[in-house]
Amino acid sequence: MDEERSRYHIQTYGCQMNEHDSEVLAGILEDEGFVAADDISEAEVVLVNTCCVRESAEQRILGELGRLKRLKYENPDVIMGVCGCMVMNDRSLKEIRRRASHVDFVLGTNQLHRLPEFLRRARCDRAFVLERDREYDVLPTDLPRRRASGVRAWVPIIYGCSNFCSYCIVPHVRGPENSRLPEEIEEDVRSLAGDGVREITLLGQNVNSYGMDLERDVSFADLLERVDAVPGIRWVRYTTSHPRDYDFDLVDRIARLESVCEHFHLPVQSGSNRILEEMNRGYTREQYLDLIEYIRRIHPESAITTDVIVGFPGETEDDFADTYSLFEKVQYDNAFAFLYSPRSGTRAADLSGQVPREVKGERLDLLNQLQRKISHRRNQELAGREMTVLVDGPSQRDPSVMSGRTRTNKLVLLPGAGQWENQFVRVRIHRAEPYQLVGQLCDHED
Repeated sequence: MDEERSRYHIQTYGCQMNEHDSEVLAGILEDEGFVAADDISEAEVVLVNTCCVRESAEQRILGELGRLKRLKYENPDVIMGVCGCMVMNDRSLKEIRRRASHVDFVLGTNQLHRLPEFLRRARCDRAFVLERDREYDVLPTDLPRRRASGVRAWVPIIYGCSNFCSYCIVPHVRGPENSRLPEEIEEDVRSLAGDGVREITLLGQNVNSYGMDLERDVSFADLLERVDAVPGIRWVRYTTSHPRDYDFDLVDRIARLESVCEHFHLPVQSGSNRILEEMNRGYTREQYLDLIEYIRRIHPESAITTDVIVGFPGETEDDFADTYSLFEKVQYDNAFAFLYSPRSGTRAADLSGQVPREVKGERLDLLNQLQRKISHRRNQELAGREMTVLVDGPSQRDPSVMSGRTRTNKLVLLPGAGQWENQFVRVRIHRAEPYQLVGQLCDHED
């Protein structure tokens, strides 16, 4: 039966919101009668869901589009579409048109529901289809989805971003904040729980500003309470948080919610007040440290992670020293550090004092070396302890070993746990490495 149906292939780059959008694209295609291709060469429709947050990601995607030209040459009937954030950026779109003339259509982040129409137009007219709309006619959550995991699911709660950090292109390509109604989100979560989902991740560019655009008094903390009350959902995660909007009341209320995991991802971006102001982050180093101190007091067993940008325009040795000392003080469980990359269309791209690449590289190496030591020390504190782990599946590096995550989002490797994929297990940690734990199965919880 499947052999008679058209096949599709989707390549996804970028954040969790893009992963969710790809699930929606897959759901729409399957509603149209398509099935997923085992190999891209078998696909009659190929979609590339793009990210343009960093220059390196964009160049990697453009390179992949170039490689796909051969597929189009071998099979001229294959329909190729480009989706995601690059489509919404004028400069990025020009590069797609210039370097990937074999692409048949582009589909904006707000136009996922029009995928069947764009496919038909590209197939029938054999002409490039380009129409972009920056307003949502239909939210992706109102569309079918094909979820990648049976026990985990993404649940978007707010689309777009209104922060306009000076280095970030996202508000320009995703549009302003648009919160879903809380009862719609709760209904979505209840439906997922009925389908056997045990862990959900609430998604937004800034989940902490959830509800601020709604004509009612509802906050992110209120939403967490509604979601926590849904039977069947065992773990609730959320991403991404903005420290400016993360208040002490939210910290207190999370402590009373059984399902909300004790993992606090709080992107600091810089430890220098001068750079934070240039970034338009809306908080100071001191305010950030006060929040961290309060989280550690209320949630002593929690894990705290962060994002940081190294080499922002005008960053001096003293500014970097402020970031380095903040890492020493906070003692993050993990950190995702990136070199500053200018993005056309953002205010930071036009700032003077661009830091030389070799200087940025040296600073990044120093920060990564420090964080590796801290991460290792934090993980060593867990050696010998028993923890609950939700098993993901085979490790990417060694398929004979299973991997999973703790409530605090620690990666755990589990030799000999092959039969427990997508299930909760009790694990004793017997070895701690800088970025992962190695454990032994003690018991099966489900």
